[in-house]
Amino acid sequence: MSMTAPPMTTRRTALRLGAAGSLLGAVGLTAGCGSAADSEGTGALRIAQPSEPTGLDPHLESGLDGMNVLINIFDTLTMRDTKNKLVPRLATHWEATDEHHWRFRLRKGVTFHNGEPFDARSVKFSIERLIDPDTGSTIVELRSVDHVEIIDDHTVDIVMAEPDPVIPEKVSLFGGVMLPADHFAHVGAKGFAAHPIGTGPFRFVSWRKAQLLRLAAYADHWNGRPAFDELHFTAMPNPASALAGIQSDAVDLVSALDPEAALQLEGYKDVSLTTHPGIRMYFVVLDTEHDVLKDARVRRALNHAVDVPLLISAVLNDSGREAATIVPREAFGYDPDVKPPKRDPDEARRLLADAGHADGLTLSFTASNKDQLVSQALAGMLEDVGVTLELEILEPGTFAERLASDDPSSLGSMYLTGSTGWTLDGEATMQSYIRSDRKRSRIRSPEADEMIDALEQTIDPDARLKTFRRMQEWLHDEAPFLFLYQADQNFASNKRIEWTPNVNGTLAMETAR
Repeated sequence: MSMTAPPMTTRRTALRLGAAGSLLGAVGLTAGCGSAADSEGTGALRIAQPSEPTGLDPHLESGLDGMNVLINIFDTLTMRDTKNKLVPRLATHWEATDEHHWRFRLRKGVTFHNGEPFDARSVKFSIERLIDPDTGSTIVELRSVDHVEIIDDHTVDIVMAEPDPVIPEKVSLFGGVMLPADHFAHVGAKGFAAHPIGTGPFRFVSWRKAQLLRLAAYADHWNGRPAFDELHFTAMPNPASALAGIQSDAVDLVSALDPEAALQLEGYKDVSLTTHPGIRMYFVVLDTEHDVLKDARVRRALNHAVDVPLLISAVLNDSGREAATIVPREAFGYDPDVKPPKRDPDEARRLLADAGHADGLTLSFTASNKDQLVSQALAGMLEDVGVTLELEILEPGTFAERLASDDPSSLGSMYLTGSTGWTLDGEATMQSYIRSDRKRSRIRSPEADEMIDALEQTIDPDARLKTFRRMQEWLHDEAPFLFLYQADQNFASNKRIEWTPNVNGTLAMETAR
């Protein structure tokens, strides 16, 4: 549908009034969830997030909200600590013995929730199931793995079909979840998904879909029993409901809080608002094969037209950082010498005139309704230089379906997206959107393909840094994206909880106190 972007100040005022107006009704819906004192288990930590898992098989769950639950049930081989350092988890040591072998030494004395020991067989089963096409996993991080070789009970080699320098990082989250081989063989995939068994700090108890998912502390966890007796996860996609939940003591922690919705809680007694740096990059993918957008002058003009600092201030409530490319600042390979495009409407108009569009042009633009305010702000800024956006704002599920489809034209000539490179390697955010054979890419460049191949297959970190520098300079010059911002993480909590997230934003609650 086509939409006209109202002034940003008007939009923000309307949103505040709308959230406040719906707040009272939302309280009535959430207050019945119970408080910490009357929930089953007085030590329950109650968490609200935008959505619930699609399922509980960790190899079939690639969404962050699903992993927020699963990362508490399952351990991974490595992990990111709160200082964003890659540290041991179920693996105590790792090294590349050559370009095709990564050796991992495993922690001893670890048991799954059913008592089955964790060992090299567990690693071989888990990784080989993940990469087996019959599993149907959408987790692609381990696509270069050929198989796992058992060296002894607590040592494995991950054997590569192609070199991959980021394997230790890739087994820190989605790619590194460990499953019990014997138990899985006994109950099968459906039985396991109905009642998952891991080695994590919490064990699965029950799940009433669209209502409550319960986990209980695992007393025999190798790293000690967590402080809270239970974790309760509730999906609250409506920000007003989440705000009402924290205000009425129905939940203890609200994650992924919308920056505008957070304004409703400023100054509210007994509620703490915290903002932490995040790594989710927001950018607009431009179809570089499009009749108009194939001209780099037009793509550069779009970047000059958008005032990202104003966007962050007026729409995101200062909850973000301007981006120069699509590589997070915390990621390996980030080049601080590459600067964001200069925000200059006059230069944008000059470039558009040089490209033959002095009288303006019209482009189609697609986004999720979660990003509607940002989309409308972009439309207003581009309108100022003569570029009209025909906005198509979709429900998140519909947008995700189109994003995953084999028909890139379904997203129009431009689409707004966010990407979380949780491995904290710059290649993670680039590979899906740049290499020409990847589903989400709108770029056809042999030079870019060659650089992505080098980043994915070169083990030497110094050589990779040189390629990262070339890649980011290429992105700056060619402007195949509209570079926007790196979003912060916003949380609301009551006084019961002390917890610091790492930069990837997963709700690993083992350290909560």
